[in-house]
Amino acid sequence: MLKRMLTSFLLLVVALGAMAEGRAKYVFYFIGDGMGVNQVNGTETYLAALEGRIGITPLCFTQFPYSAFVTTFSGTNGVTDSAAAGTALATSQKTKNGALGMLADLQTPVNSVAVWAQQAGAAVGVTTSVSVDHATPAAFYAHQGGRGSYYAIGQDLVKAGFDFYAGSDFMQPTESAESAAPSLYEQCAQAGYTVCRGYKDYQRRNKKAGKVLLLQTEKASNVQRNSLPYAIDRKAEDLTLQQITRAAIHFLNKQQKDGFFLMVEGGKIDWACHSNDAATVFNEVIDMDKAIQVAYEFYEQHPDETLIVVTADHETGGIVLGRGPYELHTDLLRYQRMSVEAYGAHVKELHAKLGDQLTWQVMQNDLKENWGFGAGVTLSEKQQQRLQKAFEGMVSGQAEGKKTLYAKVDALADTARLLLAECALVGWQSGGHSNGFVPVFAVGAGAENFHGQIDNTEIPLKIAAAAQWSK
Repeated sequence: MLKRMLTSFLLLVVALGAMAEGRAKYVFYFIGDGMGVNQVNGTETYLAALEGRIGITPLCFTQFPYSAFVTTFSGTNGVTDSAAAGTALATSQKTKNGALGMLADLQTPVNSVAVWAQQAGAAVGVTTSVSVDHATPAAFYAHQGGRGSYYAIGQDLVKAGFDFYAGSDFMQPTESAESAAPSLYEQCAQAGYTVCRGYKDYQRRNKKAGKVLLLQTEKASNVQRNSLPYAIDRKAEDLTLQQITRAAIHFLNKQQKDGFFLMVEGGKIDWACHSNDAATVFNEVIDMDKAIQVAYEFYEQHPDETLIVVTADHETGGIVLGRGPYELHTDLLRYQRMSVEAYGAHVKELHAKLGDQLTWQVMQNDLKENWGFGAGVTLSEKQQQRLQKAFEGMVSGQAEGKKTLYAKVDALADTARLLLAECALVGWQSGGHSNGFVPVFAVGAGAENFHGQIDNTEIPLKIAAAAQWSK
C-alpha cells in the first residue's frame, strides 16, 4: 500500500513538472540491447582514435542534456535477460527472466507504455534491427511466459494492433509444418497490415496502407531471417535501422492521431557483445546513433513537444577498455573489415573454393586484408603461431568453433578476434550479460526527470508522465 502511494506521488510530481515544461506529444524510446556504459564510452574512444587522438568524439545521444545511471536486475535474478529487462523498460514491472509482459507468477499480464500511448489516442510503432518477435520489441506488445514462443508472440503482435512494426522478419511465421493455422503474414494481412519488404517497397506502398509491417526483403530473410546484417557487413541493398526510423516517423506522423510513440531497438549491439567482437560492437552503436540522429532532426522541428530517451536493457560481455598496460589502441580495430561471424563464413567459402591450394601464405594475405595482421597490426611471434595453429586446425577439420548465444564462430575467425582485441587492449569478462549500470540519455519535453541513479522500471513511468498518458 505504502509503495503504491509513493509511486502515485512520484507520478504526480513528475506529471506536474512535465506540464510545466510542456507535454511530450511525440516520444522516441531507443533501446541499445547490451549497451552498457563502456560500450558507449568505447565507441566514442574508438571514434577519437580514428581521428588520431586520445580522448572521445561524442555521439549524438551522449550530448543530450540529461542523463542517469540505470540498474537492471530482474525480479528473480541479479543478472537479467532481455525479456525481463524489456518488460521492465516497457511496463515498469520487474519479472522473471524469460517472461514477456507478464509478472513473475507467469499468470498476470501487464501492459506497456506503448499500450498506454495507444489508449491515449497516440499512433504507436515498435521497431528493431532483429526479428519483430524478439525479446525487446515483444515486451511492448506480447504477454507470454516464455520468450521462445515465437508463433504465439507473433499472434500477440497482431492482437496489439499497433500502427507500425519493423524488423528483419518473424522467427516462426507458421505454427508448425503440420498445422493448418494461417501464417503470421496472413494474419497480419487479415488485420489490415500492409507487409512491405524493404525500404523501397515501403516508399511505394505506404500511401494506401492503414497499418504497416516493414520487413527486410525475402532474399535477405532466406540468408538470415533473425536479424538485419551487422553494420560492418552491410550491403547497399540491406534494410537499415536508419531507414526503419525514417519510415516509422513518416508513417506515424501522418496518422492524424494525438502524437506518437516509437520504440527503436538497436538489437545487434548485444549480439556482437555475446561474440566479444569489439569492432562490430562499436559500429553497431554508431549505427544506432545514426537512427537517433533521424529522430533528433524531428526533435529540432518540434522541440517543445518531443521527448527522446536513449537507454539499454542490460550490459553484455563485461567489456573492459584497457588491459595490463595503461594504454588503449582502439584505432587498430579499424583494420577489421567484417564481423567475426561473417569472417568465419568467408573462410569456409575460401576453403571450399581453394581446397588444398588454401596455404598458410594465402591465408596470411587474407588475414592481412581483413584484419590488418602484418599491415597496421603487428603480432608477436607467439601470436602468429597461435594464428597459424588455428589455421592448421581449420584445414584439418580438427579445430572446433566457439558457440555464442546467437552464432557459432569459426576457430580461425575467433582467434583473429582474440588477437586483435589483445593488440587493441580491449578485454571481455564473459560471453553473457552482466549487472553493470547502463546509461540513459534524454532530451526534450520531460527530459529533466532523467537524472541521478534510477531503476529501469522508472523509465516508462517518466515517459508516461511527460506525455500525460495514464498507466
